[in-house]
Amino acid sequence: MRLLFEIDTNDYDIHGQHHVRHSVRSIIIKEQQVALIYSRKFDYYKFPGGGIEEGESKKEALIRETFEETGLSIIPTSIQEYGYVHRIQKGEKEDVFIQDNFYYLCDVKATIGLQNLDDYEAEEHFTLTYVHPTIAISTNRNNPHGPKDQNMIEREARVLEMLIVEDILR
Repeated sequence: MRLLFEIDTNDYDIHGQHHVRHSVRSIIIKEQQVALIYSRKFDYYKFPGGGIEEGESKKEALIRETFEETGLSIIPTSIQEYGYVHRIQKGEKEDVFIQDNFYYLCDVKATIGLQNLDDYEAEEHFTLTYVHPTIAISTNRNNPHGPKDQNMIEREARVLEMLIVEDILR
């Protein structure tokens, strides 16, 4: 899978305790809009997805995480690699946090099920929305987001920009 870009904050002790947590993100496009999760509490957009559990394949995690956060069922045969973002920064609890975020283009079934949100996701009022990427980019870059990790929010804006530049939004 191609490397889209890296985020390296250089604010960590490379010799300190490391925590590695890779994740998957779904890119679902419908009528030139992208299915994104909107945090009503902190006013930002992110691609549906989350951490890969031990023993789980990337595609299994993508299907599970997307369904949990959105209620959308990915059509497994539609999954196509898009690219990944490598992120390394000072962690909240550890000295170094390392994450590869794997992005996949995919289609979903027409029916929408119920979300199954984690506590923090429910607290942030995660809401599925189809939005034009320019709106999400502007929101992520120009609005305050409280204590949320700005590197994560900027990562999503940069991937959205790449989708525009590469003319993926059809």
